[in-house]
Amino acid sequence: MTLPDSRTVSGHAADDPRRRLDRATAHLDPPFALLDLDALDANAEDLVRRAGGTPIRVASKSVRCRSVLRRVLARPGFAGILGYSLAEALWLAGGEDPVSRDVVVAYPSVDRSALSRLAADETLAAWVTVMVDSVGHLDLIDSVTPPGRRPPIRVCLDVDASLRAAGGRIHVGVRRSPVHGRDDAVALARAVLDRPGFTLAGVMAYEAQIAGVQDAPPRRPLRGAAVRSMQALSARELAGRRAGVVSAVAAVAPLEFVNGGGTGSVERTSAEGAVTEVAAGSGLYSPVLFDGYRAFRGRPATFFATPVTRIPVPGVVTVAGGGWIASGPPGPDRLPVPTYPPGLRWLAAEGTGEVQTPLRGPGTAELSIGDRVWFRHAKAGEICEHVDVLHALAGDSLADAFPTYRGEGHAFS
Repeated sequence: MTLPDSRTVSGHAADDPRRRLDRATAHLDPPFALLDLDALDANAEDLVRRAGGTPIRVASKSVRCRSVLRRVLARPGFAGILGYSLAEALWLAGGEDPVSRDVVVAYPSVDRSALSRLAADETLAAWVTVMVDSVGHLDLIDSVTPPGRRPPIRVCLDVDASLRAAGGRIHVGVRRSPVHGRDDAVALARAVLDRPGFTLAGVMAYEAQIAGVQDAPPRRPLRGAAVRSMQALSARELAGRRAGVVSAVAAVAPLEFVNGGGTGSVERTSAEGAVTEVAAGSGLYSPVLFDGYRAFRGRPATFFATPVTRIPVPGVVTVAGGGWIASGPPGPDRLPVPTYPPGLRWLAAEGTGEVQTPLRGPGTAELSIGDRVWFRHAKAGEICEHVDVLHALAGDSLADAFPTYRGEGHAFS
């Protein structure tokens, strides 16, 4: 587990992070979530350093807070948003003060209502790009609003970045697009160009098996070695394939952008000549699942606090709630980690619960009824689905309270 180190915070050493958090939030009743702005800014700066001059498009699914998106996008090195829902993209790009005028939706949308709104607004149609990986997506958009009754819809081709071997019998990576090679991409690009009402804007290829898998997981050296070997092989294969796809598609139509990568692969992906921008979001909050990477070490920026409500037996305390479980393959690594005071762990028989979570370990000696336990979430933006605000800590005191998507009345799927 990566914990805040001894770098200075507001002029003094951050050698007692628990007391810093407790003092700053003493007037708040848990449960609540906290965002450490010093850590957020340091993580953003490190992402820019790692990108080496390649622009970073912020992955909003890992942030889910408009105030944070604005703060990050105001920094040099960041440009545009990679959204996860078309309805979300319309919200972020809409209104009198849009968060961004460049939002790419990372996943295909079949939300007819959102597609209808996009097609009815020339400004939004110019600022939002939708994702497609088949002619079926084009057909669906046309069925909502025919091309003669809408402005051109900007589309991005989603190219599968997974590693395939043994004639396709071995698949490493996520199951995303059916577009894998040069011929697939060119065929879809031509289909876009041959149909009125569409503009081909870009290509995206997200290498989840490289960007989203820890290559140095704590206490698992053999797995780490295996992952690094797989990632090296996959990166070599993908770099050549991605360059070939981009070259072939660009010969059909000029591309505005080629997006790739994620927090875990910023250096590697930005080094590819075919890539014009990288995506990153999780690295801003630096959750538990991003502790095990060799290339970087983030500073945990988000925590949630929950109070001790019972002491059932010596050596065990029970806190309210705590079951803020992350998405992904079910397993212990998706559970939040009790972080402060140190020396706490959840019980294997109960895990983290909907209404209460028992904890054991030497850290219980420091806790009494009403004291708080600080947790780190396994993934990034999903913590915002549990709270209306992120209490923003600057130095040693709270500076603001940023509403989350949920706090602003939105829950995008």
